[in-house]
Amino acid sequence: MSLINKLIRPFAATGSQCIWPGLIEAYRPFLPVSEKTPVITLQEGATPLIPVQSIANRIGRGVKVFVKYDGLNPTGSFKDRGMTMALSKAKEENSEAVICASTGNTSASAAAYAKRGGMKAFVLIPDGYVAQGKLAQALVYGAEVISIKGNFDAALEIVQKMSDQYPITLVNSVNPYRLQGQKTAAFEIIDSLGDAPDWLCIPMGNAGNISAYWMGFKEYFKHKKAKKLPKMMGFQASGSAPLVQNKIIKEPETIATAIRIGNPVNREKAINAKIESKGEFLAVTDEEIVEAYKMLASKEGIFCEPASAASVAGLLKRKDNIPLNSTIVCVLTGNGLKDPDCAISNNDAVFHIKVENNLDVVAKTMGF
Repeated sequence: MSLINKLIRPFAATGSQCIWPGLIEAYRPFLPVSEKTPVITLQEGATPLIPVQSIANRIGRGVKVFVKYDGLNPTGSFKDRGMTMALSKAKEENSEAVICASTGNTSASAAAYAKRGGMKAFVLIPDGYVAQGKLAQALVYGAEVISIKGNFDAALEIVQKMSDQYPITLVNSVNPYRLQGQKTAAFEIIDSLGDAPDWLCIPMGNAGNISAYWMGFKEYFKHKKAKKLPKMMGFQASGSAPLVQNKIIKEPETIATAIRIGNPVNREKAINAKIESKGEFLAVTDEEIVEAYKMLASKEGIFCEPASAASVAGLLKRKDNIPLNSTIVCVLTGNGLKDPDCAISNNDAVFHIKVENNLDVVAKTMGF
């Protein structure tokens, strides 16, 4: 029986509503919390691991492919996993305000969890490079948004200095509690599959998530909840690939704005994950990202944001290197509704405009 079923079974047995308690309560023994920690949660986690047969068919050779769809977290991205920990610990330390730099998802998550915990949230975003869906979230949650003339890396430099000089808690992934929360996705994958996958494919921006997954896989392996460790396969957009090129990218460019980061703060942790797991870093083009993005939606009914599709694009680029009968998990980090403009600009749908309001005309348009 999976951990998720074990947790909700007592509620079901009493006839009560089945309740997932959120990550901190679900994985408390594996997290740096105590009875004094005020848990700030939106019941994040327990996101589905979905088989994607159309992707598996492209690879063949008995390979099984799943996507870990973290776009179904409360604010629509994996950031909620880290933010429940970061905000809970900030509250425990009597912090009254938090700050972050963001390409969008971090700002949305930080704002939501800050308000949930009765705290103020300040976010710095690069002007013109945040998808509308993400900006809308930060605003409606009540964060104070500061749009700067510069990219994400410039914004991150400012917020790091702010947290050093002023009484405000930084909640970017340089905050160690963020990665503690994010590692729980690895636990969930093993709980669902019964073991670790052979490959874990994941997009990389600031490289906190690949670092967190590796931490989680190693911890479960140490506690004998998994018999093996996966290869960590990290993918970046070719116009924003500092880890692939092993250098800082001063002006990163990509359609996948969530990973448009030229100087990742978790560089060393990510490189360590690659080396320890005998994994690989690889760049994929924007065209390859969009192809995977459209394939997931049109073939599998899974709508992710562009950056998420980098994991599938990378897998397909390496399909000839996958061993027979492997089990692969691709991480989808965010929901497609985060970036509606990308969806409108990149699809193969038929969209009939201004059709006459008449049954016969509509039927004819439909091909009847």
